[in-house]
Amino acid sequence: MRKTLFTIAIAVSAASFPVTGSAHGCIKGAAVGGVVGHVAGHHAVAGAAVGCVVGHHHAKVKAREAAAAQAQDGAEKSTSAAPAH
Repeated sequence: MRKTLFTIAIAVSAASFPVTGSAHGCIKGAAVGGVVGHVAGHHAVAGAAVGCVVGHHHAKVKAREAAAAQAQDGAEKSTSAAPAH
């Protein structure tokens, strides 16, 4: 029981640190992966590592899609704002 409480205390204190720009999605992915790894056979550390990689990948794809959508919206607004002669 003390080991579980110690792990939770470490996780909460680590989660309070500022997240760097390259770690987007890693914290959430690691948390989910750790739980899944633990349930799937006490491989929480391996699950957290894989979850971090997958979460970071998903966040990167989402950011890329958002940037593309913003660029597309900006291009549409600039062509519609052009004066008609």
